[in-house]
Amino acid sequence: MTATRTPAANATTRFSSRVEDYIKYRPSYPVEIVDLLADRCALTPESPIADIGSGTGILTKLFLDNGNTVVGVEPNADMRAAADAWLSEYSQYGSMNGTADATNLPGRSVDFVLAGQAFHWFDRDKTRTEWLRILRPGGWAVLIWNDRRVDSTPFLKEYEAVLNEFSTDYQDINHKNVQDLALLQPFFGGDLYEARFDNFQHFDLEGLIGRVASSSYAPERGTEKFAEMEKALSRIFAAHQKSGRVTFEYDTLVYYGQMSGQMV
Repeated sequence: MTATRTPAANATTRFSSRVEDYIKYRPSYPVEIVDLLADRCALTPESPIADIGSGTGILTKLFLDNGNTVVGVEPNADMRAAADAWLSEYSQYGSMNGTADATNLPGRSVDFVLAGQAFHWFDRDKTRTEWLRILRPGGWAVLIWNDRRVDSTPFLKEYEAVLNEFSTDYQDINHKNVQDLALLQPFFGGDLYEARFDNFQHFDLEGLIGRVASSSYAPERGTEKFAEMEKALSRIFAAHQKSGRVTFEYDTLVYYGQMSGQMV
Protein backbone atom coordinates (compact mmCIF):
# COMPACT_ATOMS: atom_id res chain seq x y z
CA MET A 1 0.00 0.00 0.00
CA THR A 2 1.03 3.62 -0.47
CA ALA A 3 2.36 5.31 2.63
CA THR A 4 -0.25 7.68 4.04
CA ARG A 5 0.79 11.27 4.31
CA THR A 6 -1.20 14.08 5.89
CA PRO A 7 -0.60 17.36 4.04
CA ALA A 8 0.22 20.53 5.95
CA ALA A 9 -2.96 21.98 7.44
CA ASN A 10 -2.55 25.26 5.54
CA ALA A 11 -1.24 23.80 2.30
CA THR A 12 -3.96 25.50 0.24
CA THR A 13 -3.71 28.99 1.72
CA ARG A 14 -0.07 29.42 2.69
CA PHE A 15 0.94 30.97 -0.67
CA SER A 16 -1.85 33.57 -0.79
CA SER A 17 0.35 36.42 0.44
CA ARG A 18 3.23 35.41 -1.84
CA VAL A 19 1.59 35.38 -5.27
CA GLU A 20 3.34 38.47 -6.63
CA ASP A 21 6.78 37.22 -5.64
CA TYR A 22 5.92 33.75 -6.93
CA ILE A 23 5.04 35.10 -10.38
CA LYS A 24 8.19 37.22 -10.61
CA TYR A 25 10.85 35.01 -9.11
CA ARG A 26 10.04 31.29 -9.32
CA PRO A 27 11.97 29.35 -11.97
CA SER A 28 10.39 28.02 -15.12
CA TYR A 29 10.92 24.47 -16.36
CA PRO A 30 13.25 23.28 -19.15
CA VAL A 31 11.52 22.83 -22.49
CA GLU A 32 13.39 19.53 -22.76
CA ILE A 33 10.66 18.06 -20.54
CA VAL A 34 8.24 18.34 -23.47
CA ASP A 35 10.74 16.59 -25.73
CA LEU A 36 11.23 13.84 -23.14
CA LEU A 37 7.51 13.14 -22.85
CA ALA A 38 7.08 13.23 -26.63
CA ASP A 39 9.87 10.71 -27.07
CA ARG A 40 9.07 8.38 -24.15
CA CYS A 41 5.34 8.81 -23.55
CA ALA A 42 3.89 9.64 -27.00
CA LEU A 43 2.96 13.19 -25.97
CA THR A 44 1.60 15.17 -28.91
CA PRO A 45 0.10 18.67 -29.11
CA GLU A 46 -3.30 16.94 -29.21
CA SER A 47 -2.81 15.25 -25.80
CA PRO A 48 -5.19 16.75 -23.18
CA ILE A 49 -3.41 17.56 -19.92
CA ALA A 50 -4.39 18.29 -16.31
CA ASP A 51 -1.87 20.33 -14.30
CA ILE A 52 -2.63 19.63 -10.63
CA GLY A 53 -1.65 22.25 -8.08
CA SER A 54 -0.99 24.50 -11.05
CA GLY A 55 -0.37 27.62 -8.98
CA THR A 56 0.37 30.67 -11.10
CA GLY A 57 0.66 28.56 -14.26
CA ILE A 58 4.42 28.19 -14.73
CA LEU A 59 4.28 24.52 -15.76
CA THR A 60 0.94 24.97 -17.52
CA LYS A 61 2.50 27.52 -19.88
CA LEU A 62 5.23 25.10 -20.94
CA PHE A 63 2.60 22.75 -22.38
CA LEU A 64 0.32 25.48 -23.71
CA ASP A 65 3.31 26.62 -25.78
CA ASN A 66 3.44 23.07 -27.13
CA GLY A 67 -0.15 23.43 -28.34
CA ASN A 68 -1.76 21.24 -25.69
CA THR A 69 -5.14 21.81 -24.11
CA VAL A 70 -4.35 22.20 -20.42
CA VAL A 71 -6.66 22.52 -17.42
CA GLY A 72 -4.98 23.96 -14.35
CA VAL A 73 -6.48 22.60 -11.15
CA GLU A 74 -5.64 24.91 -8.24
CA PRO A 75 -7.41 25.35 -4.87
CA ASN A 76 -5.82 28.71 -4.01
CA ALA A 77 -8.03 31.42 -5.49
CA ASP A 78 -5.29 34.07 -5.57
CA MET A 79 -2.85 31.88 -7.44
CA ARG A 80 -5.54 30.64 -9.81
CA ALA A 81 -6.57 34.21 -10.61
CA ALA A 82 -2.95 35.13 -11.34
CA ALA A 83 -2.66 32.19 -13.75
CA ASP A 84 -5.92 33.10 -15.45
CA ALA A 85 -4.67 36.64 -16.07
CA TRP A 86 -1.24 35.55 -17.27
CA LEU A 87 -2.48 32.79 -19.57
CA SER A 88 -5.60 34.50 -20.90
CA GLU A 89 -4.21 34.67 -24.45
CA TYR A 90 -4.21 30.87 -24.76
CA SER A 91 -7.53 29.68 -26.13
CA GLN A 92 -6.78 26.08 -25.11
CA TYR A 93 -6.28 26.99 -21.43
CA GLY A 94 -8.80 26.47 -18.68
CA SER A 95 -8.72 26.37 -14.89
CA MET A 96 -10.87 25.12 -12.08
CA ASN A 97 -11.04 25.12 -8.32
CA GLY A 98 -10.04 21.65 -7.18
CA THR A 99 -7.49 19.62 -5.28
CA ALA A 100 -5.21 16.72 -6.12
CA ASP A 101 -7.65 14.23 -4.62
CA ALA A 102 -10.84 15.99 -5.78
CA THR A 103 -10.05 17.61 -9.11
CA ASN A 104 -13.66 18.04 -10.31
CA LEU A 105 -12.50 16.78 -13.73
CA PRO A 106 -14.57 14.24 -15.67
CA GLY A 107 -13.49 10.62 -15.52
CA ARG A 108 -11.08 9.42 -18.20
CA SER A 109 -10.69 12.92 -19.57
CA VAL A 110 -6.91 13.44 -19.86
CA ASP A 111 -3.87 11.64 -21.26
CA PHE A 112 -1.41 13.25 -18.85
CA VAL A 113 -1.65 14.38 -15.23
CA LEU A 114 1.17 16.71 -14.20
CA ALA A 115 2.26 18.12 -10.86
CA GLY A 116 5.02 20.72 -10.82
CA GLN A 117 6.51 21.65 -7.45
CA ALA A 118 3.35 20.36 -5.77
CA PHE A 119 3.20 16.60 -5.18
CA HIS A 120 4.82 16.85 -1.74
CA TRP A 121 1.68 18.69 -0.56
CA PHE A 122 -0.70 15.90 -1.61
CA ASP A 123 -2.31 13.06 0.28
CA ARG A 124 -0.80 10.27 -1.80
CA ASP A 125 -3.43 7.57 -1.22
CA LYS A 126 -6.41 9.80 -2.06
CA THR A 127 -4.58 11.44 -4.95
CA ARG A 128 -3.72 8.08 -6.49
CA THR A 129 -7.40 7.09 -6.51
CA GLU A 130 -8.41 10.37 -8.14
CA TRP A 131 -5.70 10.32 -10.81
CA LEU A 132 -6.60 6.77 -11.80
CA ARG A 133 -10.16 8.02 -12.23
CA ILE A 134 -9.37 10.98 -14.50
CA LEU A 135 -6.64 9.37 -16.62
CA ARG A 136 -7.56 7.61 -19.82
CA PRO A 137 -6.35 4.02 -20.19
CA GLY A 138 -2.62 4.11 -20.84
CA GLY A 139 -2.36 7.66 -19.47
CA TRP A 140 0.75 9.02 -17.80
CA ALA A 141 1.43 10.73 -14.48
CA VAL A 142 4.37 13.14 -14.37
CA LEU A 143 5.85 14.65 -11.19
CA ILE A 144 8.31 17.51 -11.61
CA TRP A 145 10.45 19.49 -9.20
CA ASN A 146 13.02 22.21 -9.62
CA ASP A 147 15.39 20.88 -6.96
CA ARG A 148 17.72 23.65 -5.84
CA ARG A 149 21.30 22.55 -5.31
CA VAL A 150 22.29 23.33 -1.75
CA ASP A 151 26.08 22.90 -1.76
CA SER A 152 27.38 23.12 -5.33
CA THR A 153 28.77 26.65 -4.82
CA PRO A 154 29.88 28.69 -1.79
CA PHE A 155 26.93 31.04 -2.33
CA LEU A 156 24.38 28.20 -2.33
CA LYS A 157 25.91 26.74 0.83
CA GLU A 158 25.50 30.07 2.63
CA TYR A 159 22.02 30.55 1.19
CA GLU A 160 20.97 27.17 2.61
CA ALA A 161 22.33 28.21 6.00
CA VAL A 162 20.24 31.39 5.90
CA LEU A 163 17.10 29.37 5.12
CA ASN A 164 17.75 27.02 8.00
CA GLU A 165 18.28 29.95 10.34
CA PHE A 166 15.24 32.03 9.43
CA SER A 167 12.63 29.72 7.92
CA THR A 168 9.54 28.51 9.72
CA ASP A 169 9.07 24.87 8.68
CA TYR A 170 11.60 24.46 5.88
CA GLN A 171 12.77 20.97 6.79
CA ASP A 172 9.26 19.67 7.51
CA ILE A 173 7.80 20.58 4.10
CA ASN A 174 10.92 20.18 1.96
CA HIS A 175 9.97 18.39 -1.26
CA LYS A 176 13.24 16.44 -1.04
CA ASN A 177 11.40 14.34 1.56
CA VAL A 178 9.43 12.55 -1.17
CA GLN A 179 11.93 12.57 -4.06
CA ASP A 180 12.82 8.90 -3.99
CA LEU A 181 12.04 6.24 -6.57
CA ALA A 182 11.28 3.60 -3.95
CA LEU A 183 8.88 5.94 -2.15
CA LEU A 184 7.13 7.13 -5.32
CA GLN A 185 6.86 3.78 -7.10
CA PRO A 186 3.83 2.49 -5.13
CA PHE A 187 1.95 5.66 -6.10
CA PHE A 188 2.38 4.84 -9.78
CA GLY A 189 1.77 1.14 -9.35
CA GLY A 190 3.76 0.27 -12.46
CA ASP A 191 7.10 1.08 -14.07
CA LEU A 192 8.51 4.42 -12.95
CA TYR A 193 11.18 6.41 -14.79
CA GLU A 194 13.36 9.36 -13.80
CA ALA A 195 15.06 12.13 -15.78
CA ARG A 196 17.16 15.13 -14.77
CA PHE A 197 17.85 18.46 -16.46
CA ASP A 198 20.03 21.42 -15.52
CA ASN A 199 18.21 24.66 -14.78
CA PHE A 200 19.46 28.08 -13.66
CA GLN A 201 18.31 31.48 -12.42
CA HIS A 202 20.39 34.64 -12.12
CA PHE A 203 19.35 37.29 -9.59
CA ASP A 204 20.28 40.79 -8.55
CA LEU A 205 19.76 41.55 -4.84
CA GLU A 206 16.10 42.48 -5.31
CA GLY A 207 15.50 39.24 -7.17
CA LEU A 208 17.29 37.18 -4.52
CA ILE A 209 15.10 38.66 -1.79
CA GLY A 210 11.99 38.14 -3.92
CA ARG A 211 12.93 34.52 -4.60
CA VAL A 212 13.12 33.84 -0.86
CA ALA A 213 9.89 35.74 -0.21
CA SER A 214 8.08 33.48 -2.70
CA SER A 215 8.73 30.45 -0.47
CA SER A 216 6.01 29.52 1.97
CA TYR A 217 8.51 28.65 4.69
CA ALA A 218 10.14 32.12 4.65
CA PRO A 219 9.13 34.86 7.07
CA GLU A 220 6.46 37.22 5.74
CA ARG A 221 7.52 40.50 4.17
CA GLY A 222 7.10 43.36 6.62
CA THR A 223 7.96 41.33 9.71
CA GLU A 224 10.99 41.83 11.93
CA LYS A 225 12.27 38.37 11.12
CA PHE A 226 12.06 39.08 7.38
CA ALA A 227 14.13 42.25 7.91
CA GLU A 228 16.76 40.23 9.74
CA MET A 229 16.80 37.66 6.97
CA GLU A 230 17.10 40.42 4.38
CA LYS A 231 20.28 41.67 6.08
CA ALA A 232 21.75 38.17 5.99
CA LEU A 233 20.87 37.82 2.30
CA SER A 234 22.44 41.20 1.53
CA ARG A 235 25.62 40.06 3.26
CA ILE A 236 25.98 36.82 1.29
CA PHE A 237 24.99 38.58 -1.93
CA ALA A 238 27.79 41.13 -1.47
CA ALA A 239 30.27 38.35 -0.77
CA HIS A 240 29.41 36.21 -3.78
CA GLN A 241 27.90 38.38 -6.52
CA LYS A 242 29.60 38.60 -9.87
CA SER A 243 28.66 41.55 -12.09
CA GLY A 244 25.73 42.22 -9.75
CA ARG A 245 24.26 38.71 -9.96
CA VAL A 246 24.20 35.45 -8.04
CA THR A 247 23.17 32.14 -9.56
CA PHE A 248 20.69 29.53 -8.40
CA GLU A 249 21.44 26.07 -9.78
CA TYR A 250 18.71 23.44 -10.00
CA ASP A 251 18.35 19.82 -10.95
CA THR A 252 14.95 19.65 -12.59
CA LEU A 253 13.71 16.18 -11.64
CA VAL A 254 11.03 14.41 -13.66
CA TYR A 255 9.36 11.20 -12.46
CA TYR A 256 6.98 9.66 -14.98
CA GLY A 257 5.07 6.45 -15.52
CA GLN A 258 1.78 4.91 -16.57
CA MET A 259 -0.40 4.51 -13.52
CA SER A 260 -1.67 1.04 -12.75
CA GLY A 261 -4.73 0.19 -10.70
CA GLN A 262 -2.84 -2.61 -9.02
CA MET A 263 -1.11 -1.68 -5.77
CA VAL A 264 2.47 -2.86 -5.40
